[in-house]
Amino acid sequence: MIEAEVEQGGGAGEQGRKRTVKKGNGNFGRGSNSPSPREGARGGRRPEPRQANRSSPADRPALDRPAPVKRPPPVAKPPAPPRPVREKLVITEAALTPIAAPAAFLEAAAALGIEFEPGDVEKLGLYLAMLMHANESQNLTAIRDSDEAWTRHILDSLTLIPMIVDFPEGATIADVGTGGGLPGVPLAIALPAYRVTLMDATSKKCDFLRQVVERLELKNVAVVCGRAEVIGQDRGTRTTAGGIGHVGGHREKYDLVVARAVGRLATLAELTVPLAKVGGRVILIKGQKADEEVVEATKALHLLKAVHTGTDDTPTGRVVVLDKRSATPRDYPRANGEPSRAPLGVAVDKDKRRE
Repeated sequence: MIEAEVEQGGGAGEQGRKRTVKKGNGNFGRGSNSPSPREGARGGRRPEPRQANRSSPADRPALDRPAPVKRPPPVAKPPAPPRPVREKLVITEAALTPIAAPAAFLEAAAALGIEFEPGDVEKLGLYLAMLMHANESQNLTAIRDSDEAWTRHILDSLTLIPMIVDFPEGATIADVGTGGGLPGVPLAIALPAYRVTLMDATSKKCDFLRQVVERLELKNVAVVCGRAEVIGQDRGTRTTAGGIGHVGGHREKYDLVVARAVGRLATLAELTVPLAKVGGRVILIKGQKADEEVVEATKALHLLKAVHTGTDDTPTGRVVVLDKRSATPRDYPRANGEPSRAPLGVAVDKDKRRE
């Protein structure tokens, strides 16, 4: 402890007074005489902070409040009913009797230069019988007359052969939106050296197609069930074996892509062109308005990197041919339903898009 005398001045005429000031030794740690943090400026303890009233609600005076409303307990929702089991289509033996080909069909096929191998016509008749039988429980075709079916289904599918044989045997063909197997199944029967993949988004139709493939023993046919928008983005599995690339998948894997479906050409092009290889070909069966649709799809073909190389007239309609010159941008095809709701490069009324 250090003591010092400090002289303080007084008023006028008064003699200064001295007082003794005690100073600490500078040690503010344990054992020092410095005031603790709880002590005030004059050495007293600071008052403790006032604590909140933590008494329970029962100890507090009752207030004139309305009694709380008791809510009824929530009612448990009944469990959802089980989903119905999808019945598998069964082709009966009665449906396995081939439908005979009419003379008009054979004459029209010969005029196209189509030559059938022994047993091909019978296989086509058996497929047609299975198609007509399945159509009784599924919506596969609006045609009920067998002679008309030979022309509108079988012959219409075979009109693509002259455009397909430009590619060598072993070429791959993708049939997008095949439905009941048109044009893919007739092409697979008439061109057994070509490999055909049937694609459709409806499970029931895929079940029917698998039965057709099994019953007709079509070794060159595969069935893929899924939406074209999803299949067209399937690049397979990336691998570095033998160089960087992809194994499996469907995008840009096919030499030829065919489709026989209603709808704008701009929509069909977005669903089919991404599946074709660079240098491949897309063949679309269209109606009498094919020329108008080609003009309407000009921007879509430019975006998809496809070129319109011709529109051919056939005994059953018109066929639009597209060649793929470079890789399709990865943005196409777009998400499910978008190619139909908003075709590329086509102005669509807002009210129609909401439907």
